[in-house]
Amino acid sequence: MSTLQPVRGTHDLMFDDIRRHRLVQSKFAAIAARYGYSEIATPIFEATEVFARTLGDTTDIVTKEMYTFETKGGESVTLRPEGTAGVARAFISEGLSQQVPLKFFYNGPMFRHERPQKGRQRQFHQIGAELLGVPTPQGDVEVIALADHILHELGLKGKITLEMNSLGDLDSRLAYRQVLIDYLSGYRDKLSADSRERLDKNPLRVLDSKDEADKEIVRNAPQFPDYLNQASCDFFKGVQDGLTALGIAFKLSPALVRGIDYYSHTAFEFTTDALGAQGTVLAGGRYDGLIQEMGGPPTAGIGWAAGVERLAMLLGDLPPLARPVAVIPVGEAEAAVAQKLVHRLRHNGFNVDIGYGGNMGKRMKRANKVNAVVALIIGEDEVKNSAVTLRLLDSGEQSSVSMAELEARLDLYR
Repeated sequence: MSTLQPVRGTHDLMFDDIRRHRLVQSKFAAIAARYGYSEIATPIFEATEVFARTLGDTTDIVTKEMYTFETKGGESVTLRPEGTAGVARAFISEGLSQQVPLKFFYNGPMFRHERPQKGRQRQFHQIGAELLGVPTPQGDVEVIALADHILHELGLKGKITLEMNSLGDLDSRLAYRQVLIDYLSGYRDKLSADSRERLDKNPLRVLDSKDEADKEIVRNAPQFPDYLNQASCDFFKGVQDGLTALGIAFKLSPALVRGIDYYSHTAFEFTTDALGAQGTVLAGGRYDGLIQEMGGPPTAGIGWAAGVERLAMLLGDLPPLARPVAVIPVGEAEAAVAQKLVHRLRHNGFNVDIGYGGNMGKRMKRANKVNAVVALIIGEDEVKNSAVTLRLLDSGEQSSVSMAELEARLDLYR
């Protein structure tokens, strides 16, 4: 027996696991289309600069978690750790600035070298949406409404909470940044090593620290909303009023931040207490400076991403699979007729199962194992009469049905 196993932090998807993933992805695609979003698929790996510049050189993703390697041609490439940077790169490289506003949605695998745990893998899957070229609160409201709609459609509405904060405009962030530095500097010796480094390079990221001692210090830190200027307050009020008008409930969370300068105004997360440590199932925000930071024209942007694994774990019972039709030849002489019938029924839209060998008893056991709704039995007499014996597997009732009328009869049991 082989000792080969999946690489740590990866897992095989099959049976109900893959069904849960597909349910999340298919519902997302259908609802995103209602909102006018079109699908985009960017490469799984990009030039390392795409992520190093956009995610920031002080983030854990860049410093600790990216899968980066050198190609045979000497280029540095990175497996994508998230989706937004690739969409922004495509916006620039495909010359899409004259087509705004643009609405994109995506789904696919992402890669981060993290410590695997429940709901977090090194290869994981995300769905995400990006709205480019809309600088007003209306864009924030629509993007959040799309996320809320999808979560509602998945049956998760009662299991999640929308948390929001405003990061303000650049002037507001610079004012708060200095106040935060002044406060945290008084606790420098008590901060973790990572937070001491962040204090010098990107102090807002200290607010994200998972270190318990850091959390205690941050608990009494100055609050971001107290340093928003009037323009930032007005923008955030527009977002809140828009969501309230749509009946979308939210909670204000002043500690919710994004530590990179191109983020602005709205930051939001949908969280749950049903997954232990991994409480965030969907997160997003406004990133009006991102595309310009990457060398493109100034372009407003807002979007979000959600972990498919975490959403799948929150789903209730899966809908039952469509029950197939089982075709059972009595002997080898009838096998050719059975195979032609299977081919015909499949082309006419029926799910059909046929055993690959064995006597009738074994084939009937297989029909029950695959939860077939009916068995179509083909013996010598059936071949002579161009008919099948149709047996309802739940009741055992059976009758003879001509080949010509078979599809019409089977329609009754879909």
